[in-house]
Amino acid sequence: MRIADEKILVLDFGSQYAQLIARRVREQEVYCEIVRHDITPERIRELAPKGLILSGGPASVYAEGAPRCDPRIFELGIPVLGICYGMQLACQALGGEIRSSSRREFGRARCTVTAGNQLLDGVSQETQVWMSHGDQVTAICEGFEALAGTDTCPVAAVKYREAPIYGLQFHPEVTHTPEGSKILSNFVGPICGCSRLWKLGDFARQTIEEIRNRVGDKRVICGLSGGVDSSVVAALLSQAIGNQLSCILVDNGLLRKNEAKSVIKEFTDHFKTDLHVVEAEDRFLRALAGIREPQDKRKKIGREFIECFADEAAGIEGAEFLAQGTLYPDVIESGGLQDGPAATIKLHHNVGGLPEDLSFQLIEPLRDLFKDEVRALGSQLGLPDEIVWRHPFPGPGLAVRCLGEVCKERLDTLREADAIMIEEIKRAGLYRTTSQAFVVLLPIQSVGVMGDARTYEDVVALRCIETEDFMTADWSRLPYELLATISTRIINEVSGVNRVVYDVSSKPPATIEWE
Repeated sequence: MRIADEKILVLDFGSQYAQLIARRVREQEVYCEIVRHDITPERIRELAPKGLILSGGPASVYAEGAPRCDPRIFELGIPVLGICYGMQLACQALGGEIRSSSRREFGRARCTVTAGNQLLDGVSQETQVWMSHGDQVTAICEGFEALAGTDTCPVAAVKYREAPIYGLQFHPEVTHTPEGSKILSNFVGPICGCSRLWKLGDFARQTIEEIRNRVGDKRVICGLSGGVDSSVVAALLSQAIGNQLSCILVDNGLLRKNEAKSVIKEFTDHFKTDLHVVEAEDRFLRALAGIREPQDKRKKIGREFIECFADEAAGIEGAEFLAQGTLYPDVIESGGLQDGPAATIKLHHNVGGLPEDLSFQLIEPLRDLFKDEVRALGSQLGLPDEIVWRHPFPGPGLAVRCLGEVCKERLDTLREADAIMIEEIKRAGLYRTTSQAFVVLLPIQSVGVMGDARTYEDVVALRCIETEDFMTADWSRLPYELLATISTRIINEVSGVNRVVYDVSSKPPATIEWE
C-alpha cells in the first residue's frame, strides 16, 4: 500500500463534516480516506481497512432516494462507526426504528453515558456533545444496547451486541464535542486495532522514493505561485530529483507585496532550483484593461496564465512531467471519492487549469494530504515559516480583491494597505491564529477631511476570518486597538485612502473573498 499498511475508510453520505472526520482520524496517526457511500463490499475487502466510519448527511433515512450503503458491509466483520445519519442508517439496516422528532437538536447538548463500553471508555459520565439532527433512533432492536443519551435524544450512542458496530447521534469530529477525539481514539485504537504508525515523515520518504523511480532521468516542471501548496511540492521535488526540477513563476503583477522576491530568494538561494521567472505584469494589465466583472477577470487571467506558462515550458528541454499542488480536498471535490486516480482531475489554481495538449505526465505528490498536513510537511522539508504559514491566496490574485477596475495604480494601493494589515496582525501575534486576512479595495470613494481640507478618496475593507475547512467561516474578533492601529496606518501611509471599514460577515451567507 502506498500510504500506510493500515487505514480507516469514511463513507460519505453528503456530510459537511466528512473531510473533518478524516482529518480527526489522521490526528490519531492512522491514515484515513473518504470514499463513496455506495462502495461495494468487494471493493472494501480489496482495500482491507481496519474500520469503517459512516458519515452524517442532510437526508432522512426514510426519504425516497436517500443515500444508502450496501447492507452487506455490516457482515464483513470490520468495525463500523455510524455518525448521525450514519448511525440512523446502521440502526435501520439492523432492525431499529428511525422517526422524525418533534424536538430537534442543533448545537451543544449534555450527554449522559449510561453503559460502560470500549467506545466511550474514559469519557466523562456527563459530557458535552454537538448535535445536528431532526430524526433520531426511537427504538432499537434486541441486538442493540444503548450507551448514552440526552434529555431530547434517549439513544445518543449505541453498540450492536453481535458485531463491532457502533453509532453516535452526535458529532465527535467537531471541536464543540470536547471529548470527541477520545471517542475516535477509542474506535481506531482498541476497537479497530490500529497501531498508529502513520507519520508524515514516512510519507515524505515514501513519496520522494516513488518520484525518483517514476521520473528517472527526465525533467519535471513545477508552477510556483508563492502559496504554500506549490512551494511544498517544489521543496519535495527538489529533495527527490535535485537539478532535474525546473520551476516557473509567472509574475503577473497581481501578487502580494514582495511575494515574487520572497519566492525567488527561497528557491534560488536555499533550494538552488532552476527557476524561470516570467515578467508579465504589462501583459496581464493590458488584458484586464476595462474589465470589471469578476468572472471576466478570471477568464482573462486564466487565459494569459496558460499562454505564459506554456510558452516558458516549451523552452525547457527534456521536460516530460508537470507537478502541481493538488490536495485531498481538491480530489474529493473533483469527483475522486473512489480510491485511485480521480475520474476527473481538478487542476490546482496555481497552474491555471493547463490544457491537455501540453503533453505532460501529471505528478500530484500532495493529493493524499489535507492543508494542515501540507503545512507540517513543509516545515519538515525546511521551508521557512513565512511560506509554510502564509494565508491562502486566490488564483486570480489581487485582481479579485481590487473590485471594479484593475490597473497598476489601484493594485499598488491595495498591495500597500494589505501589507500594513498583515504586518500589524503578525506584530500582534495573531497571524497563526487567524485563517485568512486581507484587504479589499472597493470601487467607491468617500468624503473625508485631512489637514482641514476636503478629500474624496478610496475606501478599503479589512477581511479577517477563522475557519477549519474554509467551507464555513466566521469573522475574527480582532481587538479594537489592533483595528485602530491598522486603520490609522493605512490612512496615514497609503496615498489615496481616507476610509477603512471592517467586514463582519460570516460564511454563509457571505463568501470569504468578495469576488
